[in-house]
Amino acid sequence: MLDIGFISKDGSLTNSVELTEDFYLWLAKSEFSKIGKSVRRKIQIDGEEDMLSVVPLSKGNSKKLKEFFRDEVVRESDAVITKLGDSPSKEEYQAGTYRLRKMLELLKCVENENYQYLQRI
Repeated sequence: MLDIGFISKDGSLTNSVELTEDFYLWLAKSEFSKIGKSVRRKIQIDGEEDMLSVVPLSKGNSKKLKEFFRDEVVRESDAVITKLGDSPSKEEYQAGTYRLRKMLELLKCVENENYQYLQRI
């Protein structure tokens, strides 16, 4: 599993979204990877100061990320509804909705104004 991290300005609040390698590679090849430039910042997490490579979630970066994930959620929702049909099994449902669930999780983190940095781990 690979992660995308979200960090508050003072490092007191963090969240890590675990992703499969396939989904992470898809993100890396998408517009997601072109949004924002990583910068090195000293951030204190759990009492330890560390230099991290992060993307500041400034208004511009945050807006672009929100738009990206909203657009992808709409596309993925259409694909999921078409693919799963009327009565999928539990396994089909879980496998078929993985990308959609992860995109929604990432969107919620980007929308959370407590997070000031995104870390592509």
